[in-house]
Amino acid sequence: MAENENDMQSAQAYWKTNVRLIIILLAIWAFVSYLCAIVLAPVLNGIYLGQLPLGFWFAQQGSMITFVILIFVYSYQMDKVDQQFDVQE
Repeated sequence: MAENENDMQSAQAYWKTNVRLIIILLAIWAFVSYLCAIVLAPVLNGIYLGQLPLGFWFAQQGSMITFVILIFVYSYQMDKVDQQFDVQE
């Protein structure tokens, strides 16, 4: 019975770690996608990245590039979490 409880606690800790990582990455994505591309766009449009206003850049490319980077970060971090909890493939 004690082994089953340890497995349950380990599973709950694993899930809690996974959810915390997802929340952090979603907060970063929301910041870039909504705040930088929409809310802060007028302020950021005064700064230029090449020939494009920064607010426009975040709306067109920045949020997509950030999303792809976050996918790789999630994959890398979850590999580490999987090893930590001994559930790697």
